[in-house]
Amino acid sequence: MLGKGKLSLAKSIILILISISFAVGGQILLKVGMNRIGALDFNGMNSLVKFFMGVLKSPTVVLGLFLYVISAALWIIVLSAVDLSFAYPFLGLTYVFVLVFSKFLLKEDVNPIRWLGTIIITIGVIVISRG
Repeated sequence: MLGKGKLSLAKSIILILISISFAVGGQILLKVGMNRIGALDFNGMNSLVKFFMGVLKSPTVVLGLFLYVISAALWIIVLSAVDLSFAYPFLGLTYVFVLVFSKFLLKEDVNPIRWLGTIIITIGVIVISRG
């Protein structure tokens, strides 16, 4: 069953999906921001400091991190109300949503094996949520 709190099944799933949405949004923003900053060219401590200063000055990266914090706060609320064994498998949907957004927003190449994996993950989440 759901467990500790007084949230209905529908409300629990909605809260989990909102938390996941913030996490996915954060991940996409982090990637966009890091695409603008570029990869770390590690030539010593100065390049490392310069890289992290670029990260801290990037509104996109900072917003992505902020969304992660919101996601974590919502996740804590979820865990206060439902069993971990029920809630945690839903995190598999983050892989699915990140893959879809990576393909269509970031224009990344996604091969058929990855699509198959997302279908398997989705089926698994559906099975677990009904168990």
